[in-house]
Amino acid sequence: MLLVRDPRGAIKRYRFSLRRNTLIATVSALIVSFFFTPFAHSAETELQNAALLVRISSTDGSYAIVLKGKSSPVVRAEIAAEVDHQWGRSQEYPKHEIGSADFEDTLGRGHQATVTSSGLPDRPDLIYTIRVYENHPFGEIRVQLQNHSQRSFQVESIRSLEAIGSSGILNLDANPGSDRVLSDSFSEDWPPLQIYDLGKAPRGVHRAVGSQLIYNQQSNESMFFGALTSDRLLTILHLKTQPGSTGPSIAGFSVDSTGTTEIQATEEDSGLRGAPRENLIELNLPLAPGGSIFAERLMFAGGSDYHAQLENYGTAIKELHHSRIPEANMLGWWSWTAFYMKITEGNTFTNALWLAQHLEALGYNYFHFDFGYGFARGDYAIPNASKFPHGMRTLTQRIAQLGLNIGIWTAPFEVGQRSSIYEHHKDWLVHNAQGNPIQITTDEEVPTEGVFVLDTTNPGAQEFLHQTYRTLVREWGVKYIKLDFMDNTAIEGYYFRPGRTALEAQRIGLQVIREAVGDNTLLDKDGSPMLNVVGLVDDGRVSQDTGHTFTRSKEAGQGIAARYYMHRKFFINDPDAFTVSRQLIEEREIPTPLTLNEAEVSIALSAVSGGMYEIGDDLPTLGADADRVALVKNPDLLQMAKLGRAAIPLDLLSYRHEDEQPSIFLLREDARQSILAVFNWTEQSRSHRFSFSELGFPAGRTYDCKDVLEPTARVSADNDSIRLDQPAHSVKMVKIVDTSVPAAAPSIAVQVPDHAKVSEDISLSANVEPAGVPALDYRWDFGDGTSQSGRQVRHAYTMQGQFTVRLVVDGVDGIPAEKRASISVNGAVVLPPPSRYQGIK
Repeated sequence: MLLVRDPRGAIKRYRFSLRRNTLIATVSALIVSFFFTPFAHSAETELQNAALLVRISSTDGSYAIVLKGKSSPVVRAEIAAEVDHQWGRSQEYPKHEIGSADFEDTLGRGHQATVTSSGLPDRPDLIYTIRVYENHPFGEIRVQLQNHSQRSFQVESIRSLEAIGSSGILNLDANPGSDRVLSDSFSEDWPPLQIYDLGKAPRGVHRAVGSQLIYNQQSNESMFFGALTSDRLLTILHLKTQPGSTGPSIAGFSVDSTGTTEIQATEEDSGLRGAPRENLIELNLPLAPGGSIFAERLMFAGGSDYHAQLENYGTAIKELHHSRIPEANMLGWWSWTAFYMKITEGNTFTNALWLAQHLEALGYNYFHFDFGYGFARGDYAIPNASKFPHGMRTLTQRIAQLGLNIGIWTAPFEVGQRSSIYEHHKDWLVHNAQGNPIQITTDEEVPTEGVFVLDTTNPGAQEFLHQTYRTLVREWGVKYIKLDFMDNTAIEGYYFRPGRTALEAQRIGLQVIREAVGDNTLLDKDGSPMLNVVGLVDDGRVSQDTGHTFTRSKEAGQGIAARYYMHRKFFINDPDAFTVSRQLIEEREIPTPLTLNEAEVSIALSAVSGGMYEIGDDLPTLGADADRVALVKNPDLLQMAKLGRAAIPLDLLSYRHEDEQPSIFLLREDARQSILAVFNWTEQSRSHRFSFSELGFPAGRTYDCKDVLEPTARVSADNDSIRLDQPAHSVKMVKIVDTSVPAAAPSIAVQVPDHAKVSEDISLSANVEPAGVPALDYRWDFGDGTSQSGRQVRHAYTMQGQFTVRLVVDGVDGIPAEKRASISVNGAVVLPPPSRYQGIK
């Protein structure tokens, strides 16, 4: 019997006679059959779904990703790993075995292939599993290192994709010089997110953290890669470019699972850039005999709809990580851009009074103390007595009595040199190999003092974190907590628990905080890797810091546009506060106040984000200008904020060069009405004309168009299109109403019990038909002289009787829905039995 592996990888058995002539003939026929019989991709295993085809080579273990309907792959790639400071690639291994199977996981069913590259005794085996999903237009790859040797290794990096081939890397069916690249960053502003044309890459490399989208403006084809997990390692993507006679091209592309040190050592905002070498600690993961180490899961998708690729990625993250998504949006005020470090007990309470008296009834009911109230970084439950002489607990109680919810800023893993931790527990800090705490920056309030990193794997540090955040919630009454500077504290180092990575330590700390504050306190990630916090926080910053200048709004605009798909998928997007007053901040070198047009840009940017909606002005200063107050009271902008949906940046990667960055946002509020927002980020006047069909509206209908910001102004529109002429530094917002769709109320169903007992705490709730008119507010009248707002409420009746519960739900079309239900309450108040200690003094 002769055993032969055919080019498809199958073993074939051939029986032959021992007669010499017959043997020669048989073997000759086998050789001819084996080498000359044509096979389509004969040395390849294929996986495919409706959007993608993956071809895996049994010759060298490489894989190629092909878009359906195309003949050439977008990319051919191999995997690799850096082990003991030496890179090894899958093609260098002598053996490549492929196994195929069906699978089912959280995201659905599909087909997968596992490729094992082995045969090097001094290297761990390189293994990857590549999957395509049946019901999703994407696939994923995960790499594993497996140690079958008798020695240990140190792993520095695992590469899920290294493009191979001398040309056509990331081939999108057109000149790569027309590629435009969206690279997400380490945190929302680190580095500042900016969309670049291919040849404009900083220092010739488009570096991304977490995800990268490459779009060709000629072919309209795109390719997306995004990390699906952040269990231990950071996903870093490098797209290298090179100049050429016909324009720039792609010289290399790779995706690594590694530590944070590359980012910390190179980014301008990092306190470790230029730090002593002993503080820049390279990731080293031990790989013991018989052990395995996995890279993070990497999603890939491609085609002609980059919006869908981003949105599918967001949905996958939500499903995998069980994202926390609050129902209602947060509207309120914060102190940072109002006062920066000059926050005091007096100026904050004055603003609380103004907010409660003028804006709380409109829904602005959060009051947020930002950086500057505390004594030292790390000691967030200890206020600065010179600024808050009566303490925070007394002040927050007074503000809560005004009907406002308290919010507060913290940097949970930073430890200042003045703090009690630094003074008494230096062993709670992340340290270097010499045992010294690693300094990451200096204190903004006291520049001569260093800032260090809390070791969240240390039990003592964990207990300190728990008690601090428990105090904020239980004693100060805080309902919302910002978690800042988690980017510069995500450092590789020596932890109490050996072998923990920076991202693992961050996640451990966040879990301690979540347990301390409970499920009903909102946590907002600010300054942190985008994916690592998902499932633990409710809100997340997506833009650079805003402020009292147009430049700040323009810089924030790209992050708000590029991360629109994260909204209600990763978390509720936080676009930072808007500023609309004429306030000047001397220490921030703001020489001239915002014009009214620039103020409109700032607030419109928050509205199109669909996320948190916070005022960043000193409110009495704002109140001096009626036209600025009108902006924060604008009913259409408030409706957008309460609806809480992100507008789609239509030109996210297709914006015109003269517009400089994405400018056009469309929000479909329901089947009847939409909001079109067009920003002019430039220094010149700009004009745009949009056909209704181009915006996705049905042809042959009549549309009523209204200027959201200037109701008396005329919008230039006809039956086919809208024309907008704009000065520099401005925004136009148009409400487009399809007059063929009648205004309607939300379709609601209520759940109210028929019976209840006196003093029984009962639950009442309402649900709105998702395909119908969205709801904005829910107002319950319990029929006993009390009322409450919210989709889900609880109530206890204190007397017997028949009561009519009335619910009024406001919808985006301006027509409320009303439901009534009857509830019978009986029984007397049941008191607990008296304590056996009653009367003892």
